[in-house]
Amino acid sequence: EVQLVESGGGFVQPGGSLRLSCVASGFDFSTSTMTWNRQALGKGLEWVATIQSDGTTHFPVSEKGRFTVSRDNAKNMMYLEMRSLQPEDTAVYYCVLGGADSDRRGQGTQVTVSS
Repeated sequence: EVQLVESGGGFVQPGGSLRLSCVASGFDFSTSTMTWNRQALGKGLEWVATIQSDGTTHFPVSEKGRFTVSRDNAKNMMYLEMRSLQPEDTAVYYCVLGGADSDRRGQGTQVTVSS
């Protein structure tokens, strides 16, 4: 059974940083493409970042270099480093097995950016 568990969310002031983590189990993590998506209250799902099994990363053009995605295949972990957070980054962040359009995701971790 595929399991994806996110952690690291919380409350942060504008301009702050957070590091999200995802621990995966139930599939061959080391050969899998992984993605972070997010969903703000009342809005649709938004692609945040994708990392291929070889470490190649992809981001939306609009992301502007504030986020870094990485993985540790030995630990079945994926990470999302977020910097210069703004209120519009407030959302539930999901760890996803596959690409941005995959529905195999964890329960999510809430990130709230507010002063």
